[in-house]
Amino acid sequence: ARGKSRLLVPVCLSQVRDGCCCQPELNHVTCGSLVKLLNTRHNVRLHSHDVKYGSGSGQQSVTGVETAEDANSYWQIRGKPDRPCQRGSPIKCGQAVRITHMKTGRNLHSHHFSSPLSNNQEVSAFGENGQGDDLDVWTVQCDGVLWERDEAVRFKHVGTEVFLSVTGEQYGHPIRGQREVHGMSSPTQHSWWRTMEGVFIQPSMEPLRHDEL
Repeated sequence: ARGKSRLLVPVCLSQVRDGCCCQPELNHVTCGSLVKLLNTRHNVRLHSHDVKYGSGSGQQSVTGVETAEDANSYWQIRGKPDRPCQRGSPIKCGQAVRITHMKTGRNLHSHHFSSPLSNNQEVSAFGENGQGDDLDVWTVQCDGVLWERDEAVRFKHVGTEVFLSVTGEQYGHPIRGQREVHGMSSPTQHSWWRTMEGVFIQPSMEPLRHDEL
């Protein structure tokens, strides 16, 4: 979570507390927000941890978990390396983003390796301190103009054109019960994701301040 503390103000928690609710503009997912992403078909949250794949690339594994409380399921929404987004700006449908694992600083990544259980395309977490390569970029596919917080969306990998998916295969030891996350060549009912718990960055009130994310 290095370098994340400066990103957390001003914020709006995803849950209503003390009778106060988020401002209307925070109905959208914004640049810099920390979120948990739920696969709506299998009811698991996108997750990672410092456990490497035993096959394929050998990079850090990405899985789906049923528990809602695990801090290893927080991801930060960021811009492309060559096109950072302004902190607090709404993410547009069709926008290219990086999805960075908060705890380890590695980016959601895919490449032409087979996933260990289903033989779909492997999805891993790659890079250091939020810096990886061009295979860390995904486009947000949604129906309107902006990514709505309560909307199910798809993530399409820019480099290989697969969709981030879960089809239910479960790992054994040492991550028993966690689901395989992989890339599939076509969009299906298994590739819908929705934001759940999170810290959503409000649009900055400071003119022209441009935090590169």
